[in-house]
Amino acid sequence: MGYAKECKIIRRCGGCGKKMVFECAGKFRVNANGRRLDVWLIYRCQRCGRTWNVPLFERISPEKLPAGQYEGFLDNDQELVRQYAGDRGFFKGKGYELAKG
Repeated sequence: MGYAKECKIIRRCGGCGKKMVFECAGKFRVNANGRRLDVWLIYRCQRCGRTWNVPLFERISPEKLPAGQYEGFLDNDQELVRQYAGDRGFFKGKGYELAKG
């Protein structure tokens, strides 16, 4: 996928039944509920492939997103994926356990 340098997260995998390394799948998930959006970055277990959605924005108005990002999320813009997947501060600030490296 080309995301080897991006943040990898260690968490319990429901498929494997134990803590595993999850890596970025290179895609966003966007869900609209009326005029509010939820945006997630999709991660995948390195062992079994089970996916997990990391919340980036919850119940946000599209107008409050930085310019051009809504379209980038919908198009799975790879530069935007790298920007979010590489933000170690974001993940640490949310309390995620990061894999070394």
